[in-house]
Amino acid sequence: MVRRYYRPILTEGEGLPLAGGPFSFARAEVLTRAGSEGVIAAEQVPADWLDRLTAPRPVLARWGYRQLPLVMGILNVTPDSFSDGGRHDDPALAGAVAQAMLADGAAIIDVGGESTRPGARELPVADELARIKGLFPALSGCAWSIDTRKAGVMRAALGAGAGLINDVSALCHDRGALAVVADAQAPVVLMHHQGTPETMQQAPHYDDALLDVFDWLEGRIAAVVAGGVARDRIIADPGIGFGKGVNHNVALLKRLSLLHGLGVPILLGASRKSLIGKLSADEPVERRLPGSLAIALAGASAGVQMLRVHDVPETVQALKLWAAAQPCLG
Repeated sequence: MVRRYYRPILTEGEGLPLAGGPFSFARAEVLTRAGSEGVIAAEQVPADWLDRLTAPRPVLARWGYRQLPLVMGILNVTPDSFSDGGRHDDPALAGAVAQAMLADGAAIIDVGGESTRPGARELPVADELARIKGLFPALSGCAWSIDTRKAGVMRAALGAGAGLINDVSALCHDRGALAVVADAQAPVVLMHHQGTPETMQQAPHYDDALLDVFDWLEGRIAAVVAGGVARDRIIADPGIGFGKGVNHNVALLKRLSLLHGLGVPILLGASRKSLIGKLSADEPVERRLPGSLAIALAGASAGVQMLRVHDVPETVQALKLWAAAQPCLG
């Protein structure tokens, strides 16, 4: 039996509401693994897909979501992250950076103690905790998430006030992670990946990158719900750059709105990634701000609800100007 996927084509002020946000859709593209079957009216989309496409995403309210995508500021306290490694080793400095990002318009700060850049080796739990624990006091009263694959780090961060788990392994890496999230009933980001950071860029392969990622995330969401996490606490991330070549990443970005069919909010994280360099004359990390903003605005136009970025004030400003040009956001 042929499976059909329904990608909403966003419009302004007509059609059905998309995910409780500012956009609507009057039409949807019908996709199969054989290719596109064309466009149909939104009312012709099957009921189960319509339910997922139109249902509000209540978890976003805790970070003040209204119309613009929420901005998640990246704060890596690592010596080896691909973009900002070694810059935030001092807890007082890292705390000041977090406060500055919040003042600049970030809704939440994503704290990471282990690099998951391509080729990175796994860090022991004790070492990861040692990097982040000194920052906990400075984060008191802040909205922050913990970027980790490990149950022990998740537990410590939740105890220190983290309000979101951001796991690049989608709770696959550590057998105890799902239980930690379920017991705490914490919101969680499940990110698509292929392989581990050590191996993920060694000839990644997909039959259809967009549909393979959708199916994988759909299955992972179902598994996590079965493990005791409420569906309305789950956020999905397509995992740009995690086990994907340039063509795979581009295929995801071109039809990103399909992921609304998962029925959960979408987080997009492409800030400063190698995709930008490869599509722009091999620009180094420090020259990838324009490309980062371009992808952020493409994500906003696809209805993405959260953007994970290094450059908070620049992204916030770009979103404000983008919003001013959107009739549905006026």
